[in-house]
Amino acid sequence: MLQKTILAWFVGASLLAAEEAPKRPRITGVAHIALFAKDVEKARAFYKDFLGYGEPFDLKNADGSLSLTFIKINDRQYIELFPEREAGSDRLNHISIEVDDAEAMRAYLSSKGVKVPDKVGKGRIRNSNFNIKDPAGHTVEIVQYEPDGWSMREKGKYLPETRISPRMSHVGIIVIALEPEMQFYRDILGFQETWRGSRDGKLLSWVNMKVPDGDDYIELMLQPSMPAPTARGTAHHICLEVPDVEKAVATLEARPARKDYPRKIEVRTGINRRRQANLYDPDGTRAEIMEPRTVDGVPTPSSAAPWPY
Repeated sequence: MLQKTILAWFVGASLLAAEEAPKRPRITGVAHIALFAKDVEKARAFYKDFLGYGEPFDLKNADGSLSLTFIKINDRQYIELFPEREAGSDRLNHISIEVDDAEAMRAYLSSKGVKVPDKVGKGRIRNSNFNIKDPAGHTVEIVQYEPDGWSMREKGKYLPETRISPRMSHVGIIVIALEPEMQFYRDILGFQETWRGSRDGKLLSWVNMKVPDGDDYIELMLQPSMPAPTARGTAHHICLEVPDVEKAVATLEARPARKDYPRKIEVRTGINRRRQANLYDPDGTRAEIMEPRTVDGVPTPSSAAPWPY
């Protein structure tokens, strides 16, 4: 009888503990990528004049110099541009994912052993946010858009017809050790793997991880070792979704700002069998424009190539 009582207590306590464990809030999308720019005016010209995006607001330092500026892709996605802090350094500052409850996410991550701040902060544009690190050392900002934040204040504004794409479908980040990243993004954050690709069929090159409550994804760009800081711009990238990449390229070719873009723009079909073209901002960060479907509408099978690192 005593054993049954102890067993019943243990089962009940375990169920109660499970019920009281913090739940993961919804992760709805990739909110932004933040980049360092050697010359912010040149970067502005690339994203605004060439790619056609608006710039709703910026932030200044105490001395009046630029702290960062915001390039708006849509009401929920931005590119943040920071003046570089160190010449020849990595252009990636951080990436950001949107949640519907930042405090719930802080509590949930803490319960999973992720280092989090003591409380959720309010950013200078009045959204709730805090930063964590993924196993590769990338800063991942958790953001909740607040009704009185500047992002929602400018809802429906700064969305010119010139935008080459209305959506950033993914961001790419360099990964050396795959399994720790999978434990972080898949097991803790709940991201869902959608596709694996290989350049040569021998080693894995990419793993696409979709946010659990939306369609955006993070592309894990697999490398055997970390490239030099000035050679990371092809891997650290954004992808801008377009319905017809040839039409998008023709639009770019016809723009006055094309004369200031020094590279040839080529349409090609990627290993994922989607038509795409690569552009590069003045600091070498890649802006991939890509169609959402494969060339024949049939999904591309995932690669079974291994990743030994």
